[in-house]
Amino acid sequence: MNSFTPSEMKTILHSKRANIYYLEHCRVLVNGGRVEYVTEKGKDSQYWNIPIANTTVVLLGSGTSLTQAAVRELSKAGVMVGFCGGGGTPLFSAMEINTDIVWFSPQSEYRPTEYLQAWAKFWFDDALRLEAAKMFQNTRISRLRKNWLSSRYFDENEFYINENSIKKALAVIEKEIETANSTEELLVSEAKLTKHLYKLAAEASGYGDFTRAKRGNGTDSANRFLDHGNYIAYGLGATAAWVLGIPHGFAVLHGKTRRGGLVFDIADLIKDSVILPQAFISSMRGDDERLFRQACVDVLLQNEALDFMIDTVKAVAAEMKGRC
Repeated sequence: MNSFTPSEMKTILHSKRANIYYLEHCRVLVNGGRVEYVTEKGKDSQYWNIPIANTTVVLLGSGTSLTQAAVRELSKAGVMVGFCGGGGTPLFSAMEINTDIVWFSPQSEYRPTEYLQAWAKFWFDDALRLEAAKMFQNTRISRLRKNWLSSRYFDENEFYINENSIKKALAVIEKEIETANSTEELLVSEAKLTKHLYKLAAEASGYGDFTRAKRGNGTDSANRFLDHGNYIAYGLGATAAWVLGIPHGFAVLHGKTRRGGLVFDIADLIKDSVILPQAFISSMRGDDERLFRQACVDVLLQNEALDFMIDTVKAVAAEMKGRC
């Protein structure tokens, strides 16, 4: 069998890649030029290929190890890698054992600089950074309205929401976004809306009373699925920022000093519109973690979520560059 390198494979745009992997109790290594994960079955080892040219994110859970050669090949293919606990949460880093969002980014000296230059041009101006945050929020609301009010997927899964209630809530937050004088005000509005969405989703799914637990502390299925799905969204957010060459610390909404704030900003574009309803739909169906993860990946692909994230960041960069 002839070996090959990632450079010999056809490049697939990150926004068109199909795979997000969560692995546990296995070894990730290079075998014959391919990145594979190895599981033990009795005395035998089973090797499974990871199609790295068509992969955006690899989450490594409990009982995993990763070779230096595998990291090299994953990096060449532009795959974002993160270590996490069992079931996909919480996310760890090799440098600090905590729940901050820290990703092992592929290294490349040849990524585009135009978006970083545009971002840096406005980012140090508080007023312009607030305008960029409002653009993120308005785009998030537009996607939320589209997904929640005209979704065949909701109907197919008997997830019937109170349309009048959500229309009123979105109209209110749009006014609050327009009049907000600080990112703190935007975050307060965002939190109120998300709390309302939890209530609507619980009603639509027949879930009963629901209270959002702090990250990693929820014992019910909806809370666990929300944590799990959000980390998938963070992986896509980190990928979008990396593809465009913008450091994760250049946040517009989640704080100037928060190291991974931009990942949160980008992930929020799709968390409420895609991940939140899927968490309750999967809970209603009785899905386990694996089925929920696959459902999330499927619906994110159907919604072209990574395309949407990348296009939004590019649009904000272009718009704010023009205002400088």
